[in-house]
Parts: sequence; C-alpha cells; structure tokens
Amino acid sequence: MKYKSNENYNHGDKRNIGVLLVNLGTPDAPTTRDVRKYLKEFLSDPRIVEIPKIIWWLILNLIILNIRPRKSKKLYEKIWLEDGSPLLVNSKKIIEKIKMSEDSYQKNLIIDLAMRYGNPSIKKALENFKKKNVNKISVIPMFPQYSAATTASIFDKISAELTTWRNLPDIRFLSSYHDDKNYIDACVNRIETYWEKKGKSNQLIFSFHGLPQINLFKGDPYHCYCQKTARLIAEKLNISKNEYSVTFQSRFGTQKWLQPYTDDIIENFAKSGVESIDVFCPGFLCDCLETLEEINMQSRELFFSSGGKSFNYIPALNDSDYNIKAMTEIIKNELNGWDNNNINLEKNRQETKRLYEESTDNKII
Repeated sequence: MKYKSNENYNHGDKRNIGVLLVNLGTPDAPTTRDVRKYLKEFLSDPRIVEIPKIIWWLILNLIILNIRPRKSKKLYEKIWLEDGSPLLVNSKKIIEKIKMSEDSYQKNLIIDLAMRYGNPSIKKALENFKKKNVNKISVIPMFPQYSAATTASIFDKISAELTTWRNLPDIRFLSSYHDDKNYIDACVNRIETYWEKKGKSNQLIFSFHGLPQINLFKGDPYHCYCQKTARLIAEKLNISKNEYSVTFQSRFGTQKWLQPYTDDIIENFAKSGVESIDVFCPGFLCDCLETLEEINMQSRELFFSSGGKSFNYIPALNDSDYNIKAMTEIIKNELNGWDNNNINLEKNRQETKRLYEESTDNKII
C-alpha cells in the first residue's frame, strides 16, 4: 500500500491546528439522481443498518433505491433554499460565524466543515488540513447526543481515511456534548426568546431523531442522552414534567423504534383537547428536512387535522448568537493545552469577515 505524504511539508515548518465540524449530510440538489446517490451512501453504511450485508444489499439496491429517491426528492423540493440545502446553508453560516467570533483562539487555527455523507466530504476536509500542515485535529460532530449510527460513523470514516496517511496527526474526537452547559443554555435561550415573541403553548415537545429500539438494548446511550438533554433544558425553563414530552421522530421500516413516537404524541394531544403545542428539536443543530418538512409541515398538518388549534415549531439553534457562543466554548475546551498561548486572531478574523461579507447579501454587523 502506498501511503499519502504531504508534498508541502518541510522539516521545521510551522504546524497548524485543525477543527473539523461534521454534520450528517445532504443531496447536492433536489433531484432524483442526487437523492439516490446520497441515499445509497447513507444507507450503505453498516452503522446505519445492522443486518447481514448481502441481505441488505439486495433490499437496498433492488427495492429502496428504486422507490425512495423519487419520494424524498419531492420532500427536499419543499424546503430547498436558493443557496442549496438548508442543512448545508445553516452549517456553513455556523462555521463562518465561529471564525468571526470575538472569542478567537490560536493564530494557527484552521476551522472547516464536512458532511459524513455527500459534500463537502470528510476526505476533502482532511486533505485540506494535510496541505495546510495541520498536525493536530479536533473533530466535533454536529450531533450533541452520541449514537453509534451517527457520531461513531464519523469516527469510522475519519479513521479509514487516516489509515492511508504516512504522517498521522494528533486527534481529539468529541463523542457527545448532550449535557454541556453552553449547549443547554443555547437551547433554553432559543425557546425563551420564541416564547417572549409568540407566547407559550399548553405543551412543549422535545422531538429527537429516532433509532431502532434494539440499539438501546445493545447498549447505545443515545436514548439516555436525549432524556438528559430534555430534562436539563426543562429545569432551566422552570417547567414541570407534565408540561413537556420527549419524543422520537423519523421512523423507517417496520421494526420498533425508540418511543414514544412524535406523531403519536402530537395526535393524542390534539384529540385529548390540548389546543396548543410548541415543538423543539434539540438534537438538530441546524434546520433540515427532518425539522422543516417532517415537523413543521407533516406534524403541523397532523395536529390540525386531529383537532388542535395552535402548532408552533421553534427553529433549531442554527447560527443564533447563543449557538455560536456555545460552539465556540466547546471548541475552546477541546483545544485546551494545544498551543493556547497564541490567542490573537484579530487580523485573521477581520479578513474572514471581509471575505464573508463580499460573498453574501446578508452583511454581518
């Protein structure tokens, strides 16, 4: 095997620190072709579907990839933005605002974004680090709650790529920050700000992405982490247990998934006389298909058709000031001890700000 070397490297060169934030992924465009390509990569990951490979290959290639892309394409079309997928657009905004943060870190810090599936790819981001003489990499998944199906899959992909490198960097991998104070505060602020503007509903639903129930029995801590996140947010909001619910959305297939299901709870609330509900999705740092279409469209329609009066979707953290502050603090904690005497990034921050303002109609003030 021929290992990859860094052609730009010279002994004695200044080495840099890289921070890689990784989100799940998105199709490049809301077309059947691009959705099929994305779904094939996503559903071919053994972390996602844990059944015998040959059996799943037949199901995936002969059935799912011939049916689901056309259906998913129509869903993506409903939420697609002028600049692309909401998940990618929001992720990019987060990265750019972190770079421009007043709480800057090392002058030799390089921050980049990657998607576990699709583009920008993990491989491309790591290659970019290698070209820039990065010898310390901190990987931060954009999933606050650890799961083998998401966070661990990122670790798998990064590890596989690094096995081809000749000169390996130092690696730090943040597996979970579901109970991080800064993240919890950002969620609380998002909800309180919404309530100040729109008012508070009868019930608050915390909707997390679902997983097959068997994952819990196999030892995946995701369910427990979701429960703790919701509890910590509720405590800071000073609401009682009968004022909020923890639910799980986005089921796929016929097996049992983590319960209670979001759509069941929403329907039951409406039929039992609960007139108004607020829905917040703490597990999604960025608004995406699962929040904008599944929750804010499908769940909204279900609530009204079942007798509900008022449905409010509280947007994801996205690039809100509190989320930028939270992610900045999380990054700083992860970089602790890595050349943190060099904390003046003002020149680089101003340059990043100038380039960002030139490339967007939304000026940063």
